[in-house]
Amino acid sequence: MTNKLLAALLLLQLGGCATVKTLDANKPGAPLIYAGTRLDWYALHGGCCPEDHFGTEPPTYPGVDLPGSALLDTLLLPFSIAAELGIGLQVWGGN
Repeated sequence: MTNKLLAALLLLQLGGCATVKTLDANKPGAPLIYAGTRLDWYALHGGCCPEDHFGTEPPTYPGVDLPGSALLDTLLLPFSIAAELGIGLQVWGGN
């Protein structure tokens, strides 16, 4: 039963993670720190016009997405703070 519940929750997440959506939106003036969590919270409380505030629409099920977005936003917090302060980390991948 637990595996079925986990599989169902993972399928629901395919609708989009709010944190990933806000990172990909690249909207000037949009919040950076805990942006995905804030987008989920905004949607849960009936906020108007999320694209105007966050640059993207919230996930289909923001209540289900909220814990995952909060965790991912926490992991990305140092990078969000650096970006908010205008510090370029100049990070590249590959060889």
